Amino acid sequence: MRRPPFPPHERPVEAASYRLTIEYDGTAFSGWQDQKNARTVVGEIKRALEDAGHPALDLGGAGRTDAGVHALAQVAHLRLARRTDPAGLANALNHRLPGSIHVLAVEPAAPGFHARHDAVTRSYLYQLSRRRTAFAKRFVWWVKEPLDLGRIAEAASLLPGRHDFALFAERAEAQTSTLVELKDVEIAEQGALVLVRVVASHFLWRMVRRLVGTLVEVGKGNLEPADVASLLAVAPLPAAKGQPAQWTAPASGLFLERVLYGPDEELPPLASPFPVAAAPAPSLVARKEKGRRLRRPSSVKPRSRA
Repeated sequence: MRRPPFPPHERPVEAASYRLTIEYDGTAFSGWQDQKNARTVVGEIKRALEDAGHPALDLGGAGRTDAGVHALAQVAHLRLARRTDPAGLANALNHRLPGSIHVLAVEPAAPGFHARHDAVTRSYLYQLSRRRTAFAKRFVWWVKEPLDLGRIAEAASLLPGRHDFALFAERAEAQTSTLVELKDVEIAEQGALVLVRVVASHFLWRMVRRLVGTLVEVGKGNLEPADVASLLAVAPLPAAKGQPAQWTAPASGLFLERVLYGPDEELPPLASPFPVAAAPAPSLVARKEKGRRLRRPSSVKPRSRA
């Protein structure tokens, strides 16, 4: 009888693969990716895995979000040395992670699943606020100047298609290629917010934030939609007008919204995860104040008995 090549207790075990869906508030982190001497999202997840007794053999995300950028549904692949209950692992991680990171789901995945390489479409959402907000300031960019949404929509209509986004990228010279095909750009108004959704297979470093910053310049009236067409043709604008690097939108308003892996997956309707209601119109406040009948106690002097 032929003996097996390994005794049962010594047989090599193939790594177990899982797909993680994660949401996080990126305000306090130096981005998703591991960095030396910096607090990162993936670093926190790796520590939680170690503490739960499941050290990661490999852990990688679909999008390497920058410092301060958030995620509504980041996708990551995870390789473990042994299989475990997905729901139990999600609970164990959430028990150990800081409140600004939450694992939405852990699902078994094919052995070769790779969160970044297998992704077909990524969508980013940016939130512009037209008023100061006490509650959502970590998740918006408050633009104090009035914005013309018609001009923004006109400029945004020029962005879909295959273009060279070299002028919108940080360290463009280090990129293998600066050609990106944008599938869609949506603009919507919700309460006090202007929402910008940008959809593509991939993005260059800081590309979305510079696109949004450029659209805001158009909305303010500082640029014309034709200027956006020039930038897409890699034709720098006159020095007096400036360049996209000068208009980079802050990280606070940017979210990695969704990562899609197949033709059957669809994006949800465009909506804010943190709505900001429009401020009441001054005339309405005035009418409410006028309609109130407040009875104030009158000051009555006691009668003199003299």
